[in-house]
Amino acid sequence: MPEPLAPLTVRPGPPEDTGRPEARRSTSTVRAGDVRALLGALAAALGLTVVLFTRIAPFDGPLGFVVVAYLFFVGLYAVLVSFSENAMAVRDRVAAVIAHSLAVLVVGALLFVVVYTLWRGRSALPHLNFFTEDMSVTGPVQPLTSGGMLHAIAGTVEHMVIALTITVPLGLACAVFLSEVPGAYARFVRTIVEAMTALPSIVAGLFIYATVILILGVDKSGIAASLALSVMMLPIIIRASDVVIRLVPGSLREASLALGASQWRTVWTVVLPTARSGLTTAVILGTARGIGETSPVLLTAGFTSGMNLNPLHGPQVSLPLATFELVRSPEPNFIARGFGAAALLMGLVLLLFVVARIIGGRGPGELTRRQTHRRVLASRRDAERMSGRARPGAGPGGRTDTDGPPPGPVEELSN
Repeated sequence: MPEPLAPLTVRPGPPEDTGRPEARRSTSTVRAGDVRALLGALAAALGLTVVLFTRIAPFDGPLGFVVVAYLFFVGLYAVLVSFSENAMAVRDRVAAVIAHSLAVLVVGALLFVVVYTLWRGRSALPHLNFFTEDMSVTGPVQPLTSGGMLHAIAGTVEHMVIALTITVPLGLACAVFLSEVPGAYARFVRTIVEAMTALPSIVAGLFIYATVILILGVDKSGIAASLALSVMMLPIIIRASDVVIRLVPGSLREASLALGASQWRTVWTVVLPTARSGLTTAVILGTARGIGETSPVLLTAGFTSGMNLNPLHGPQVSLPLATFELVRSPEPNFIARGFGAAALLMGLVLLLFVVARIIGGRGPGELTRRQTHRRVLASRRDAERMSGRARPGAGPGGRTDTDGPPPGPVEELSN
């Protein structure tokens, strides 16, 4: 007996017109029920914590209050979500709440540090002399209208310029070697670099102090401090650059090599431009590691209250070292100057970050306006040359004997 045929699938027709406008479906990831559960858990957690701290247990302290309230909040939020969701959704919502709360904690800590530093240095920052004078003729009891951090600003800029001049070429070259020339020696160098990333700053300062100052006889100076900062910054730049370069797709290298380019040409024109944004981030990480260090500069540069623009001779102070020395003073004016120096350091880091983003912030293959203009002109010349080859009797450049003289640079740019 033959098997019965399967029923045909009927395609549903268009919805009937009921005269009412179609309700739009919300694509937002935040729903009203989630907001109510979040606010309800937060209010209940605060209430339970207040009752626990004031009526039940002899607990005290703001830190313990925050920790207990947060634990209550997570537990109550999981209970409220479980009323309308399954177990997998509950775990997902709890994990999302914990991740977002940790992000808020980090941002809050950063804002607290910035605001507290600016608040403590508010009495020193408004004075113009704080940016244009040094501390050579200013004593502990002098008012804030005398003296400033110009010598520390100049020292910090010189230290970082010298350190970046040393570390950026060496770091990028070593990263290219580790990623493009694999082998036993490259693995050994990578192991040493990874071990040096955890090098304490005091060890870097002692290394330069023992080798450059004691053995070679170089005085405590800005160049010695820059070398100590370079020892700390170099492994950070190498490690981060190596990771970025290894993320460049191998198909780009293979395409360049297939077109006949050498390995050096491939690295210079394909790999490094593709990883430019990541390499900029690597340099920023190295700069952030070195610009805020105090102990290497203290051991290798000494301390001075006057201006010294010669990094090869004489002690030279930096903003972190000036902050360390000033906040130790019992005088309120010195403490205010110390927090003002810390605020200047944060501003300098922000400025360096913005400059680095402007220099290396363009994506792979993104051209400047001048490069785009040159490419357009080259494309026009190529199009004219290719179209001229199709005409009979065309000579070099696609021009015939009846054509006039070739256009000059001004006429070509005007076209």
